[in-house]
Amino acid sequence: MKQNIPVLLAILFLTSCNSKTEEKKPQLIPKDEKVPDILKPKETEVVQLKKDIADFIPAGYVLYKEEGMEDIKGDLNGDSLEDVVFLIKGTDKTKFFDHEYRGKLDRNRRGIIILYNRGDGYELATKNYNCFSSENEEGGVYYAPELWLAVEKGNLKINYAHGRYGSWSYTFRHKNGDFEMIGYDSDYNRGPVPQTITSINLLTKKKLTRDNLNKDDDGENYVENFKDTWETIKVDRLLKLSEIKDFDELEF
Repeated sequence: MKQNIPVLLAILFLTSCNSKTEEKKPQLIPKDEKVPDILKPKETEVVQLKKDIADFIPAGYVLYKEEGMEDIKGDLNGDSLEDVVFLIKGTDKTKFFDHEYRGKLDRNRRGIIILYNRGDGYELATKNYNCFSSENEEGGVYYAPELWLAVEKGNLKINYAHGRYGSWSYTFRHKNGDFEMIGYDSDYNRGPVPQTITSINLLTKKKLTRDNLNKDDDGENYVENFKDTWETIKVDRLLKLSEIKDFDELEF
């Protein structure tokens, strides 16, 4: 009997190994059962390109372009291709009204669409259909500020001008799948004499304020004399162009 003990131990060891091997075998999913999403191979997202920018204008809007306004093109994502930026405007008839002095006015809001040039067509980069007020808004003691866009050094510049009272602009850069605001600049004037100039870099969180010490000059013998003040500002997050509800409500 002692001679058979090694043989019995060997048989038990082999049986145990076979049992553990069988337990580790992967379980096959029957063909008639649904395959869990986690096991499915990831599908490559196919981006549909369009040849005509008009194909990106949503229903209820039209291309907005004032007389003399040039096409807005430039490389916004560093691929050496000219991307396209354009304004749109709503067509809601209920936003038209008769002004006592200016006649029939269209108060539909305006929006922006940015397209990447992919060589054989255009791809939507970002959009915001209602972030700009109408060009026919009241301007207080002056007319409504003029809005124009430009591509400068790979950035999108959204500019406002209020005649002799000054101007302000917002700088956006392609970041994180959208266009994020990275800068703000403004100058407030009294005729030809500047009062204050402000420049904010939202990436470095630095703000420069230039106060004109000769702001009360009548302009005829004006001599430039600014006092510069630097300060660090708090920036929790960069604003995305697609998220801005109304540029008129932004404050810096």
